[in-house]
Amino acid sequence: MKAAVVREFGRPLVLEDRADPEPGTGQVLVRVEASGLCHTDIHAAHGDWPVKPHPPFVPGHEGVGVVERLGAGVTHLDVGDRVAVPWLGWACGRCAHCLSGWETLCHAQKNTGYGVDGGWAGSMLAWADFAARVPDGVDPREAAPLTCAGVTTYKALKVADIGPTDLVAISGVGGLGHLAVQYAKIAGATVAAIDITDEKLALASDLGADIVIDARSDDPAKVLQSHGGASAAIGLAVDNASFATAYAGLRRGGRLVLVALPAAGSIEIPVFDTVLNGTSVIGSIVGTRADLDEVFALHAAGRTRVIYETRPLAAVNDSIREVLQGTVKARIVFTP
Repeated sequence: MKAAVVREFGRPLVLEDRADPEPGTGQVLVRVEASGLCHTDIHAAHGDWPVKPHPPFVPGHEGVGVVERLGAGVTHLDVGDRVAVPWLGWACGRCAHCLSGWETLCHAQKNTGYGVDGGWAGSMLAWADFAARVPDGVDPREAAPLTCAGVTTYKALKVADIGPTDLVAISGVGGLGHLAVQYAKIAGATVAAIDITDEKLALASDLGADIVIDARSDDPAKVLQSHGGASAAIGLAVDNASFATAYAGLRRGGRLVLVALPAAGSIEIPVFDTVLNGTSVIGSIVGTRADLDEVFALHAAGRTRVIYETRPLAAVNDSIREVLQGTVKARIVFTP
């Protein structure tokens, strides 16, 4: 099989020929049909974060494909099943986080495309208990972005605890943001979408955003406050300034949910304003297996659209450059 491999941080990925891996106990071998490009994959390839992966490794945590071989002890999946392999590749199932429904906070977790090889390859391994079934009729190229971009923003909106009378600001309309707009609309909220490119602002409007804010010409915080302030803001733009602006746009009692992870991300919180206004700043990372099942169910019911473009795996380095330049409309999906 072909695999896109990080050999050295910050260097172009290398396309290699590799043998198919053998599934161990509790694992399955998945023949990859589609695998998305997430900004997290770029951070992994560049070694941007304090906890770094160990080269050589294969990125990709939006892998979707067909089960080809079963490891020992796997009884609930069959050869031929279509599954998705998300960022949360494995969790212990025994710690306080796992037992209380927060398996994404498990200290022992293994992360696909970061701690273990991911889906930018012809095949990949997955722990069967964490491989999500893809509903019949859902295109694998659409299922791939839902496996991270979908479940991450869906969970963030749950964490934000939004309702139908809330104004929700989506800061950054791209691979994640275009899905966040849709989930907020499904919840019945009024949606304000913020971005700095004409194409993404038009996309947000097309997907149902009620207020579209061009941060190049308008101050998003002032626009949000003119509408009474946002009950919640979802920080998806990989930019420190956007976090501060989203915070400033909150109403009293509002919640800023941070999702994007800039390489040197930070935000300065004014203590007086935070206390006086009763605002909250919350981190939200991906979603659980149950969240992903709900994301797939919504899509299977025709309630969401995935905006994507496909590329061959050989175009991985050019695709990364385009994402960093901000020229990709929403999501790139590799079809190995």
